[in-house]
Amino acid sequence: MNYSRFITAVSAARKASPIRVLTELMQRSPPSLISLAGGAPNPNTFPFKTASIAIGDRTTVEIGEELMKRALQYSASAGIPELLSWLKDLQKSLHNPPTIDYRAEEGQMELCVTTGSQEGLCKVFEMLINPGDTILLDAPTYPGTLAALRPLGCNIINVPSDQHGIIPKALKEILSRWNAEDAKKLTSNLPKFLYTIPNGGNPTGASLTTDRKKEIYQLARQYDLLVIEDDPYYFLQFNKPWAPTFLSMDTDGRVIRTDSFSKILSSGLRIGFLTGPKPLIDRVILHIQVSTMHTSTFTQVRAIKFPETDLLSKLVCVCHIMIAQLLQQWGQKGFLDHVDSVVDFYKQQRDVMLRAADKWLKDLADWHIPAAGMFLWIKLKGVSDTQELIMKKALEKQVLLVPGRAFNINSSDPSSYVRASFSLSSPSQIDQGFQRLAALIREAV
Repeated sequence: MNYSRFITAVSAARKASPIRVLTELMQRSPPSLISLAGGAPNPNTFPFKTASIAIGDRTTVEIGEELMKRALQYSASAGIPELLSWLKDLQKSLHNPPTIDYRAEEGQMELCVTTGSQEGLCKVFEMLINPGDTILLDAPTYPGTLAALRPLGCNIINVPSDQHGIIPKALKEILSRWNAEDAKKLTSNLPKFLYTIPNGGNPTGASLTTDRKKEIYQLARQYDLLVIEDDPYYFLQFNKPWAPTFLSMDTDGRVIRTDSFSKILSSGLRIGFLTGPKPLIDRVILHIQVSTMHTSTFTQVRAIKFPETDLLSKLVCVCHIMIAQLLQQWGQKGFLDHVDSVVDFYKQQRDVMLRAADKWLKDLADWHIPAAGMFLWIKLKGVSDTQELIMKKALEKQVLLVPGRAFNINSSDPSSYVRASFSLSSPSQIDQGFQRLAALIREAV
């Protein structure tokens, strides 16, 4: 892979922060090293000494005084070593990427921790997109993605999809507008990447089949596209075995994959991780060095408890330590057992929503059964645009959904769809909500 075609001038100009380099060097050095270089605060001045965190299985994660000092101190921009090591082992176990043993310049698999998968995505987009570049995605899609893309001035082309995700034939037809031989030229105007949510897509709930992924990956090879596999619902697939990922097929080093712990461990901790070819992940790490420096969460509480102190701004590693300790205590089996329990919960919630939909919306709307995720994508019959129905009339009836326009590339385009989430509501709330929605649809048509 020649990655220079993809990297923007801004990203290519990034250099390692000398302070960050010194910080990470100091942390890897033996105790005998005397360093007068770092600007880190003395952890003995921090008031937090130990922590004991209760886990749902009635065990605890213990953070002793020495580990707490590490947890409160600055850390490596890519993530703390223990967490990175555990995550790399997990990716090898789940996906067995062909690039594991490649040389770095060939696209060897690399990984970094991000402040939720959204930070990773934004930094990937900044790394890849120049104004005027063309990118491909399957819409409707996650509004956060669209909000990140629009200001970058790229040309977004929508690839048609259905309940099984992107339609390879449609992708091939779109790509036929370009000459595949141009992919070898640095000046090529070919699309740079294809973005997709392959499992339990937000908002559609669609999941790509294995055969489609294979076809799509071959097209990506033919036209030299990167594939951005945004997979926050990977661990919320309701049927086993889980489908192979693009990362597991990536013989070239052209897949950038985002994962998230938000749906299975904690959304507030903001822990995600980015996996992909080392030359590109290294660019993202350089961006992290000069923006967030590294992932943190506990700074969120400073406005509540310590509005005037900078102390909690140093709590930049507690969430890493906490997650790392938990995962090491669990091991991969314990982690996947936890994932199974989470999947069972969401599958029950999905089935509750499907029963409510059959009960109240059977003749008023269409939908497909989601195989993963948290959402039901509902097409209302006889309603050309759901914007006013949902944002005005539904609110008046005390039921809240998301109108389909929010997920369109052009948010002013009408949509007959609504997104319903089954993650939080009780069975009675879901039933009552769909009853109210059914009454609104009858009034509208």
